[in-house]
Amino acid sequence: MNIVYLGLGTNLGDREGNLKKAIDLIREFPVTNLLEISKVYETEPWGYNNQDSFLNLCLKIETQLAPQELLKKCQSVESKLKRKRLMKWGPRTIDVDILLYGDLDLKEENLIIPHPRIAERAFVLIPLAELDEGLLINGKDITDLIMELGKDGVEEYKEAL
Repeated sequence: MNIVYLGLGTNLGDREGNLKKAIDLIREFPVTNLLEISKVYETEPWGYNNQDSFLNLCLKIETQLAPQELLKKCQSVESKLKRKRLMKWGPRTIDVDILLYGDLDLKEENLIIPHPRIAERAFVLIPLAELDEGLLINGKDITDLIMELGKDGVEEYKEAL
């Protein structure tokens, strides 16, 4: 089994409900176990600021799905929750990103692991560090990256779903 970290985000509709539905769908992935869920954080938009704030969390799973199979499953969650890709970094009902997949370093046309912008996003690093403080992101300690970025714009929203 491979240890994988997923990032979930939503800023349209019933944000909390969207996260719950996405988690329920992820629980149904074949040969996959949900191990841990971070706290939920309310975060300022990133990339395109003229939109509502997001709710973000991270999941720790173990899976036998290959990276491309897992990507298809994550995209199916987005489709089931009516995600529309109208604008880069725009509003969305749900976003499910593969952040880390074991120690894998993968660069394919439709999938890059570790996630290419993981080290730039406090809204990803903060909940991710809850799941594993000892993670290295591109060779850097996750807690050091959080200290460099700061925690501005990332507020704890809810202990757990």
